[in-house]
Order: sequence, then C-alpha cells, then structure tokens
Amino acid sequence: MKRIIRILLCLSLAITMVACSSTSNSGGSTSSLAGTYSGSAQGRNDVVKVEVTLDDAGKITAVEVVEHQETAGIADPALESIPEAIVKAQSTNVDTVSGATITSQAIIDAVNEALTSAGVDPSSLTNQSSNENATLAFTPGTYTGSASGYNGTVEVDVTFSEDKIESVEVVKSSETAHVGTPVYEILIPEIVECNSIGVDAVSGATFTSSALLNAVADAAQQAGGDVSLLRANPGYEDKSEDVELTYDVVIVGAGGAGIAAGAQAAQDGNTVLIIEENAEIGGNTLVSGGQYQSVMPYLVWDSSDPDATTGVGYDGNTYDKVSNQAKGNLDVLRTILNWNEAEFDPNYYADHEYVAGDIDDLSKAGVHAEYLDTLLVLKNQISEYLKWADAQIASGKQEQDITLFSTVELHIFQTYYGGLRQSADKSEWIYGDVELVKQFIEGGQTLKQWLEEQGSLFDESKQLTLIGALWYRENVQLGANFDADGDGENETGNWGAYFAAPRRTILEANEANQIMLRTTATELIYEDGRVTGVKAVKYDGSNVVAYATKGVVLATGGYAANIDMVADTNIYWDESYITDNTKTTNRSSLVGDGITMATAVGADTTGMGYAQMMPISWVDNGNLAFGSGAYCVYINPTTGHRFVNETSERDVLSLGEFRNGVDHNGVQGVFMEISNAEEVITPYIYKNADGTMNNDDVEWRQYVRTVDELDALFDELGFEADAETVKEVIQQYDMAYMGVGEYPDVEKTGASRLIGTAQQNEDGSYNVDTYTLDGVELRIRIMAPSTHHTMGGLKVDVNRHVLDTEGNVIPGLYAAGEVTGGIHGGNRLGGNAIVEIFVSGRTAAQAIQADN
Repeated sequence: MKRIIRILLCLSLAITMVACSSTSNSGGSTSSLAGTYSGSAQGRNDVVKVEVTLDDAGKITAVEVVEHQETAGIADPALESIPEAIVKAQSTNVDTVSGATITSQAIIDAVNEALTSAGVDPSSLTNQSSNENATLAFTPGTYTGSASGYNGTVEVDVTFSEDKIESVEVVKSSETAHVGTPVYEILIPEIVECNSIGVDAVSGATFTSSALLNAVADAAQQAGGDVSLLRANPGYEDKSEDVELTYDVVIVGAGGAGIAAGAQAAQDGNTVLIIEENAEIGGNTLVSGGQYQSVMPYLVWDSSDPDATTGVGYDGNTYDKVSNQAKGNLDVLRTILNWNEAEFDPNYYADHEYVAGDIDDLSKAGVHAEYLDTLLVLKNQISEYLKWADAQIASGKQEQDITLFSTVELHIFQTYYGGLRQSADKSEWIYGDVELVKQFIEGGQTLKQWLEEQGSLFDESKQLTLIGALWYRENVQLGANFDADGDGENETGNWGAYFAAPRRTILEANEANQIMLRTTATELIYEDGRVTGVKAVKYDGSNVVAYATKGVVLATGGYAANIDMVADTNIYWDESYITDNTKTTNRSSLVGDGITMATAVGADTTGMGYAQMMPISWVDNGNLAFGSGAYCVYINPTTGHRFVNETSERDVLSLGEFRNGVDHNGVQGVFMEISNAEEVITPYIYKNADGTMNNDDVEWRQYVRTVDELDALFDELGFEADAETVKEVIQQYDMAYMGVGEYPDVEKTGASRLIGTAQQNEDGSYNVDTYTLDGVELRIRIMAPSTHHTMGGLKVDVNRHVLDTEGNVIPGLYAAGEVTGGIHGGNRLGGNAIVEIFVSGRTAAQAIQADN
C-alpha cells in the first residue's frame, strides 16, 4: 500500500479507497484470526469508529459502530444497514445508502482499516451475496449526482455508456480553491481511465475527494449501475518511475515558509526543488485568515508630528492615519508604562494565582532581562503618546477616534508577554527567544515590499485586528496583480498574495527549478556528519532521491493535526481538554513529519508541550470560523453570562470556553458568540458577493435572531441560558461601551462597537437615551476550541540552522516556520505566524547563501 495511504490510515483522517493500481489477493492465511479489531475513518461530522469481530477462519461475524458524531436521522439508515450488509456479504464491497453516502463510506473504510490490522486484505474478500459473474452496466445518459463536501454540496454531471463512465463534470462546488479544488483535475481523469471510483483520495483534501467519489456513485445508482462493482479495482498501467535529482537547495514543504525560502533562494541564483505532500502549494497559510502583524509606521501616531492626520506610504501615496478603532487600548498602554522593571520573579506567584492574560498582575512580577531594553524604549514612546492622547480626550474626543499608537517595540513586547506562560503543573515558565522574536518582527517591516516587488497586492490603508492579536496592526492581503492560471482574472486572497507571486519568482528564475507536488518526504539523507538531501515517495509510488549541494530547508509546518502527538507532548492544557474528539483547523498533512525526520539525525526540539487552541472554530469540523472578539460578547450557554475578555489571547479564550462551554457530540467548550448581525466578519464562508453578511441559518454554526426569539433558539439547541439574562448582559455591555457603568461579568479591552443600536453625537459619543436592543437582529455563532498552532518544534539559531542536542549546528540542515520552536513561547499572537514564516523562510535561504 502506498505510503501516503498508510499515513492517512494511521491518522484516521483519510477516506481509504481501494488503490486504482492492481492489487494481488494477499489476504494470506486466515488461521488464528479470531478476535475483535478496531478501525476508524472520517465521517461527515467526525471520525467513525468500528469494531470488527472475526472467527478462526477469518469470517466476519460482527461489525459494530462504537463511536460516531454523525447527524441523527440522516445517518441512521447507514449506521443500521451497512454493518449488517458487510456481515451478510462477507465483504466491504457493498452499496452505500442514498442520502448518507459519506457515513456509509466512513463505515466501510473503518472496517477496511480493521481488516487490514488483522492481516486481511479487504480487496481479497468477494461479496458473497452478489453474482460472481456480474459486470458493470448502466442505462446510457447523463445523470446529476451530489454529495456533501467540506464547504457544501458538490454536484457532478456524469455521462455513462452501457458499461463505462465516459465523462465527469463538476457543475456545483464551494470547496476551497487550491485546497479542495485540485481534487477534480486529479481524480476525474483517474475515475474515467479506471472506470472506477476505487481510486485513492487526494492527500490534504479527503473531504472533497470523498464528495466527488460519492457524487459519482450517486449518479451511477441513478443510471442503474451496481456501485459495489464500481468501487472495484480494475487496475491500469503503472506509470511510476524512480528519480534521482541534484539541486543547490531542496525544500520540504510548500507552505508560506517553504515558498518564501524558495523565492529567496531563487533570487540568490540557486537552483531550487520544493517537495510538497499536498496536491497544491499553500499549506496551512492558504487556509488561514491571511492577515499578518506588522506596524505600518505611516498609518500610526508619529512622535515627530503628533497632530498629523496623514502619512506617506511605501508606495509614495498619501494615506489617512488610522484611529484606535476601539476602547481600552489606552488602559493597556498605561499597564505597560507601569510595568515592573525588576528581573522577572517567578516566586511572585507563590502567593498570587497566575492567570494567563492578566497583564495587570503579570506586570508586577517583573520582566526577563533580555526584554528590559525593549521595555524601556517602549515606555518612553508610550509616555510621549499618552501626554498627547490625554490632551485629545480632554478636548472632547473619543478614545476610539484618536490616532492609533503602534511601534515595533510594542509588537515585540506584546509577543513576549503574550507568550509568557506557566506549565500546568507550575514547574516551568516559557517565553520567546528575544533574538528570534526581534528577527521576525523587524523583518516584517520589509516583507510587504519584498512580496509586492514580485506582484503581490496589499491594502496600504488599513491596520486591522483579529482573534488573539492584542492590537490593531494587521496587514490586509488582496492578491496579485497578474493572472497566474490563465482564466483572465488576477489572482486574489492568500493564493495570490502569498503563493502565486513567489511561485512565479521560483519557476521563472531558472528552468530547472520545480515544485514536486503529491510527494511525501520520508527521511533526510545524512552522510559524513552532514545533511545532503531528502528521500521521498510520489503519490504513484515512485521513489525520489533529491540531493542538495548547499542545503536542505525543512518547512513542513507543525503537528496540530496529529492529536495524539499534541496530547503526548502536552504540559500546558488540562489533559481532559485534549481527547479523541478534539478537532483541528489544520490540514490533515500537518502531523509533525519534519520534526520526526530531523530528530532522526540528532536534532533537538524546544517548547513541545505547548499547543495553541483556536477559540473560534466550527463545532462540526473544527474549521476556523474567522473573526475577532472586538465586536461581540462570548456567552456561556448554561448561565447566559459573559466569561472572558473577548479580545484576550487565544489560549485565554480557549481556556474560558473549556471552563464555561458545554459539550456537543463530544466536542468540549461549545459557546455562543453574539454580535450585531450587520457586522461583517471577513473573511467568512457565509458572506454574500456584495460584501454583506448572509444571515441564513447554518445548523450548529450561525443563527440570526432578535432577543425575543432567543428562548426558542436556546430550546432548539438544548442550551439552559434564558433570553432575559442574555438581554440584560448585552444591555449592560453596551452601556459600558457607551461610557455608562462597568462591563458585566468580565472587564473588556479593545471593544469596537455596540451590539444594540444608538445614535451618535457629533463628537462621536453616543446618545444613551436612543439606545435599543429590541428588534435588533443578532448573529449567534456556535463555536468551540480546536487545535490550531504548535509552538514547539526544532531548535534553531537566528540563521535558522537546526541545532543538535548538544547545541551544535547540523551542517546542511535549516528549518523555517512552524516546524521550529522557541519563538512564540507558550502562546502565539494572532497574525504573528504569517510574518514569522515568511521572514524565517527568507532567513534560511539567505543563511544557505552565506554559508556557501
């Protein structure tokens, strides 16, 4: 079995299909097979787990679904009939249940995994209830089949002859571009060539792969075809071919760090090979929010011209200064101004409870010596600003309307205290290496210009914020200024800004340069004390040996999709918070392969016990919901009260959710985010083409209701909170935002808007007498924490050399991005990852050039 399938099976994340290439009947002896074997596979909502019982002869005597989170009613027919059908047929080559094809296939795949673990080849089992001489037959014509994908329904038009699939055309799809969509161009030709849907799922896009295959199966059923035969493995010509290559620089991983390293290395005149496991470049960066943290000096307050209302940008154009945009930022600055300058004393917490995110208390404990110089410079900057800001407010201006304060030093210091964390057993503290932190933050000042020189586009006029960022300093990506795929349109979003442009740089710099997709690196080549290359396996089984004359860069990302690894290394979270039901925002390929390969040649790791949860993830699949806590309240579904400062760091939010949320289908920490329905949350999967929000209900994701309709909604969801309590909390929150009273339950910093409505006066203040919540449409989003980023990884120096366990450089080996540790401490600020991975990727390439 191909290695890619072996990995996916081990992770229980794949939709395991019978390989399209021919497979011999290798079931082997069936003696001593008696026992019960477990298997699992991805279902519609989560992993489906089964137990398969075999007798001494290897006969399947029972199949039981022991765990699942599939939708009641919809999935029930599959849960009831598929196990019985498998036992009756003595084979997993059985028909799926119409309307529950994903659940059906998950059960089949889980049973296949269990059989494989028992040493039985599932493809060797013949369906005893079918005609052994049966052949594929269809009623010719074109039929429309559909199935649920990652983001919505996938529909295909399938044309059949009397015995063949002639063509497959996707007619409806909302799958993520460059993540799910590559499935179509890869699998459709294989389906037609093989005349089978028994083909391998595409790594990193298993949901979309399953949707396409199940949609074709749906069409085949309509055409009168036997789907069990269609899932058979007819085999086709083996086109695999082993290769041996030599390049100056070999990079493993084509996410943000890898693509940045490749572009810089290519600009330096090196030949470049990038090896990428997925079907398209992009990694986790492609599915992230895409904004990155870096202050744009011309948009913020300038001590040399404090009353300036405009500034000149990198492009020579003049832009309006940005405002604070929120209330509470000045309080944060005052806390930093009064920060204890003594050496950080962990004994301070011997008689004080440590609460992550409580900087009022943390500021009293002191500062680590290596960050003192930054703090002193920052204090001088803040002191100057506050003198000006206080005068502005005294003159009648509102805090949210005065010019934003933001400096590189503030970013460095917030990254420090935002990542300063204590382990769960209180035995150790962790924080980011000051030189690595300074490197990516200072490097971020020229990152945008470097990308723009290659064709990337950014909004030069905004500094926004996002969840857990702590400040307004996000750079907003727009795309690229050219058409990369020949469709006549310029590239947009993350794909255009971060990948289309640098990819063009790589491929145009030297005709030898290449990006090898669907290829999984398996080990580093280590010879005479030096890393000299990489061994890999392509999707078709071909072996790749790639030698690097100058250096290998590991840019494989973190391991947040490897829940077992997160749990095994964890020293930060209560162990009860990381379970088999824990989901991830990450793509399935983010399992720590780079760390495994590097440690095999002696590399050291650091910070491995700290994994970040994304506090705003969808309950059903763990995907990132996007947004920030500035415009909303987080509500406990049981009490109806707020439980956390919604603009806190991500671990603070997640911890609050675990402690105050409820359980839904085994997912812990489920809570309600409530905001004004007019608030546009971007980027957002349910956004209309005109930029307004889609206010349709999406089950267990979002609902739009007035306060009078909340009780009925809470009853529907099984929440104990009552609408009157929630209404009172929101009203009190809004009054505090308007300057009347205190925030309910928990203090709030960085609040950006009302949830109800009120008229504003000319000076920007609110007319409290006009406030109302009655009749106002509220957006209620249902979310929970899921794994998002792993702070731990390979130990590196500032030049991104990988270090061994003795602290020595491993010659020839470099690492960049989330595969490394020591940067974000115990918690990463929102928006810090993209700037860090691009800066570190460039740094690794520059180090290779300097070393050679």
